[in-house]
Amino acid sequence: MHIVIMKEKNLHQLVWMSRPLMQAAEACVEAGLNGTALTVRMRAVLEILHRHGAMTVPDIAAKLEIQRQYVQVMCNETLSSGLVEQRPNPRHKRSPILALTESGSSLITTIIAQELAILHEVGRDLSEEDISTALRVVLAVTERLKAQSGKDR
Repeated sequence: MHIVIMKEKNLHQLVWMSRPLMQAAEACVEAGLNGTALTVRMRAVLEILHRHGAMTVPDIAAKLEIQRQYVQVMCNETLSSGLVEQRPNPRHKRSPILALTESGSSLITTIIAQELAILHEVGRDLSEEDISTALRVVLAVTERLKAQSGKDR
């Protein structure tokens, strides 16, 4: 019985530590954006387009798992910066495709490289096995909590 209670308590702590982890990660990302004129929101759009290629606002919203209206604001910021451009969407006239411009691609590539260098330092004393296990657990817990709440995606 004690083992089950400890497991539940540790799992509870793992879930609730996600917020401080994300706040620390966001602060680190934000610090890395100094001098770029990018916001964390704009960076998120650039990363999704870098990772998945050109896509529509609804597609970006699905990848970020946030509301389309909020993503539209994020995308408008990146469009006005010249880091992203609109292209016609042959499948849907009212939902253009967004794509990185050359400068947007170059900037996000540089930013991701800088972040990976920071993570190299952060994870210096963590084994690949520990990191893989942590990732596997977080992915499983996330999937199961989404299923539990009825928000499977």
